[in-house]
Amino acid sequence: MAILSEVKKLGQQIWLDNLSRSLVQSGQLAAFLTNGVSGVTSNPAIFQKAFSGDALYTPEIAALKAQGKNAKEIYETLAIADVQAACDVCRTEFDSTGGKTGFVSLEVSPELSRDAAGTIAEAKRLHAAINRPNAMIKVPATDEGLVALTELVASGICVNLTLLFSREQTKKAYAAYVAGLEKLAANGGDVSKIQVVASFFISRVDNALDATLPEKLQGKIAISLAKAAYQDWTDFFAADKFTALAAKGANKVSLLWASTGVKNPAYPDTLYVDSLIGEHTVNTVPDATLNAFIDHGKVALTLPENTTEALANIAEVAKLGVDLETLATRLQDDGLKQFEEAFAKLLAPLA
Repeated sequence: MAILSEVKKLGQQIWLDNLSRSLVQSGQLAAFLTNGVSGVTSNPAIFQKAFSGDALYTPEIAALKAQGKNAKEIYETLAIADVQAACDVCRTEFDSTGGKTGFVSLEVSPELSRDAAGTIAEAKRLHAAINRPNAMIKVPATDEGLVALTELVASGICVNLTLLFSREQTKKAYAAYVAGLEKLAANGGDVSKIQVVASFFISRVDNALDATLPEKLQGKIAISLAKAAYQDWTDFFAADKFTALAAKGANKVSLLWASTGVKNPAYPDTLYVDSLIGEHTVNTVPDATLNAFIDHGKVALTLPENTTEALANIAEVAKLGVDLETLATRLQDDGLKQFEEAFAKLLAPLA
């Protein structure tokens, strides 16, 4: 796994896109951290797979049902305990970097994606229940989620903002983050304690576009968008509006590459890891992709390369009549539906 440590030296965090009781209790998570992994993320689909496939949950699920807990109470009891345990394993990593790495994410209920007040209340409740400094609350990047982001940052809560699919969505996220930092600073809070990641989804973009594009552009637009978004990130956090906050210790948002498992078997299985290595970014990697990368991935500072070509690819797609912002809205809506379906599937056996 030395390859993961090489990526870490280039300034990118690799997070596991997986969490289960067995992963923690077997010592596997600790081994991954020793070998260069820097954090963990979870979502309803990950917990559904864990609860149904990991026998360590069976006795506790039965006991919680016997106590009369409803499905959501059972889910939260199990998920919070798993996140706490993972946070404890990741605590050495968190402490070693002064609180800049070593985070574990837990998502608010997908049912709240269009409810700013509900998202804020649930995020605060989950954050308090987990009670670990290296917990991140995951919130979807809907308009309501951006309102929640501002309020949560102002309240001193670290956030994983998820389901971003475009440059404009991501720029709005930065603005919402800065608004939260300004409120936190105005209230005498410590802005240096806040870490936010902006989860930009990769493979779903190519999956949605490829069939409509000429062959020379297929498999290139998601990476081109990521490179352009990284340039936007560089520009935003170098501007005066942020540098004043940086002087108070504020951290830049970290761009996080999500959905980095390759969906098209014609593409190299490590395409979305090899091509997106850059400083101050995160790649949250599913098991199969992580194993492939450990086996035959390539480590180089690829994200800042070929930005001009990436912008040309994006311009060419626009000339073909593809509106990438409209696509991003559709993909975000589709992602929300998938999260809701996964959440319903997760709760059904717990009822």
